[in-house]
Amino acid sequence: MTLAEFWFVLVAVLWIGFLVLEGFDFGVGMLHRVFGGDEAGTQTALATISPVWDGNEVWLIVAGAGMFAAFPGWYATMFSAMYLAMILLLVALILRGVAIVLRGKRDNPLWRRRWSAALIAGSLLAPLLVGVAFGDLLHGIPIGSGQVYQGSFWNLLQPYAIYTGITVVGVCLLHGAAFVGLKSVGPVHDRADHAGRMLGPVAAALVLGFAVWTLATAGHGAGAWIVALAAVAAVIVAAGAVGRGRDGLAFGATAVTMAAVVGGIFVNLYPRVMVSTLGPADDLTIQNTSSASYSLTVMTVVAAVFLPVILLYQGWTYHVFRQRVGSAEITAPTAGPPPVRIPTPRSPLRPSTRREARVIGDAEISPRPPSPSTD
Repeated sequence: MTLAEFWFVLVAVLWIGFLVLEGFDFGVGMLHRVFGGDEAGTQTALATISPVWDGNEVWLIVAGAGMFAAFPGWYATMFSAMYLAMILLLVALILRGVAIVLRGKRDNPLWRRRWSAALIAGSLLAPLLVGVAFGDLLHGIPIGSGQVYQGSFWNLLQPYAIYTGITVVGVCLLHGAAFVGLKSVGPVHDRADHAGRMLGPVAAALVLGFAVWTLATAGHGAGAWIVALAAVAAVIVAAGAVGRGRDGLAFGATAVTMAAVVGGIFVNLYPRVMVSTLGPADDLTIQNTSSASYSLTVMTVVAAVFLPVILLYQGWTYHVFRQRVGSAEITAPTAGPPPVRIPTPRSPLRPSTRREARVIGDAEISPRPPSPSTD
């Protein structure tokens, strides 16, 4: 295996890691009101992802940086062709992050409904755009000589790419239901189980259609068939396990489903990185888009040092926040500022060591009773 091929595999692994880890965040974001039922339940559903969602986005940054450094030709053509889509993706990710942070800052139902709508919109748009982009890579877009994109934004919205985006969204929904079922207790857990049972057959049908369409479009070799069968088998297991008391198996199966769906794109692409609809001569490949050998060597050393650090840090994070959460543990923010403690001036007739305070606010004023005199 050459260094260029190694980096193609590594970029694929990074994208898989992003959608496996961020996929359940997207699913929870889209369904947090369904899982919640009421405000306490909604906060519980969001509490399942609050310690990890921002850390999961590291995989997107590393995947983009890996493409930029290892395959500058691929990065330049893809991001110029999908410039508007990438801007929309960034807007969706920013909107989702801001909504998660700001939603609970005010005890106002209208405020929370608006930020919940923003969270749902961002969580839906982000995986849809990523899925459409992956579908375009494999199905092909008009790329001419010199690796220059010769189409418009509307050339990206072809049927296979749109279906791939819908499939990714469907798997994210099931992935999110399985994750909340794994990480919560009480009514939120029950609602997540119910949603998972409803979503399981839908996700299974989407993945089956994706596997058949992908094999018909670009399937070649045993690898393509193995990955397609793995995706179908995993989603069937997930649909059968979710909501039936097998939370760990359901979440693991949805993770394998997402990995197989994304991995299937890259397996069928190899050794290409982007397909041109103008002819095979204009396809972008690993060889004609990669960096120089020295650059790849330096990047490999850097990856060997820092990638294990990222894995260890994220593994530690998930270990620390491994407990299930319930609505009893979620405290709604209080309206208004907290009580202010104002020190009472010392009396010259009292010992200097005495300290008294009054509580100004909603709390009852209860000064400390005087100590018995020693005179």
